[in-house]
Formats: sequence, structure tokens, C-alpha cells
Amino acid sequence: MSLKPSTPAPEGRRLLRLKEVRHRVGLQRSAIYLKIKHGEFPAPVHLGARAVAWPSDAIDAWIDSRIGIVASQPVRRSP
Repeated sequence: MSLKPSTPAPEGRRLLRLKEVRHRVGLQRSAIYLKIKHGEFPAPVHLGARAVAWPSDAIDAWIDSRIGIVASQPVRRSP
């Protein structure tokens, strides 16, 4: 029996496990889950009873949003 996706995945889109998510966003596990709890980070999808992963496009969008927030803030100059 072969498993075939019902629709082809967009190029470059994949599921990221926690280790890679931590590496990409620069946050520790506890900070990621706290942000999920407060609705500030994408929730993972369940792969099985004890396995979760994040869609790479959701993580990329979160990173882009953080860059946008920083870029929109005025630059503070020292006196």
C-alpha cells in the first residue's frame, strides 16, 4: 500500500519538528509553548499520539511578521 498525497504540497513546504523550529526562530521550547498559549505563535499540528510539527509556511509567516514589527518601529537615537 502506498500513501499518496491528495493534493501536491507547495514547493518547499514541509513539516518542522520542534528542534528545527527552535533553531529557526531562536526561542526555547518553553517560550514557544507560552507564546502558543497566548496566541502569539502558530500552534503545531498533531502527527500522532506523541508527535507534533509545525507547517514551514506558518513559521515563515511568523518570522516575517516579527521582521515587519521591528522594521515599523522608529529608530531610537542616543542623545
